[in-house]
Amino acid sequence: MGKLDGRIAVITGGSDGMGRSTARLFVREGATVVITGRNQDTLDAAVWEIGGAIEAFRGDIGNLADLDALKVHIENKHGRVDVLFANAGGARLGPFEQVTEEDFDYTFDTNAKGTFFTVQKLLPLIPNGGSVILNTSIAGSKGLPDFSVYSATKAAIRSFARTLTTDLKGRGIRVNALAPGHTATDIMRKTGVPDESIDGINAWIQTQVPAGRMATGDEIGKAALFLASDDASYVTGIELTVDGGWAQV
Repeated sequence: MGKLDGRIAVITGGSDGMGRSTARLFVREGATVVITGRNQDTLDAAVWEIGGAIEAFRGDIGNLADLDALKVHIENKHGRVDVLFANAGGARLGPFEQVTEEDFDYTFDTNAKGTFFTVQKLLPLIPNGGSVILNTSIAGSKGLPDFSVYSATKAAIRSFARTLTTDLKGRGIRVNALAPGHTATDIMRKTGVPDESIDGINAWIQTQVPAGRMATGDEIGKAALFLASDDASYVTGIELTVDGGWAQV
């Protein structure tokens, strides 16, 4: 038996990176998975690669109309959401002095606003005893250069996990945060950081992390699986940090 047999799981930002790795693992553990993302080609590629009980829904979590449409789709086709992994996010990194209002609004709309309303819109479909996982980051607790706005959004999401834990305790819905460290995904390249800068950042980070390397998407997915499953039945309100020890030293 799989740890998620018979459950309906929604993973926002599930078409690539750690979201895709998590979707693959959830399907393997018996869940029916709905992934969301902005790019239809990337979504289609993820569905083809993972196979099995997985489907894609194109939408932008920063757009409330798209979230409403996602709710209607899931309600009509599946009727419920047993596990919600609010994983989608974005970043525009750069020196504090160069951050524009557009950069600020994009990052907060995608991360803080998008995560908040993803949970709010899908909450009516989450049964008592369901699991909600919010993707934060160790950036929310570390003073990393060029991360000022992104880090603030992740700190806000950590706060959401605490308040939603108390708001939803009467329904037995567990709400937890998952804070990855530096993970081998394409997020920096997608935010426009040059390849040579990425190589330098990766090399520097590996000297700072006690584990001596970046995380893999599968390692983040396994942490999400723990929080989603009955193995974490007495775990709520926490931030599970998966960072090779970086935030601890």
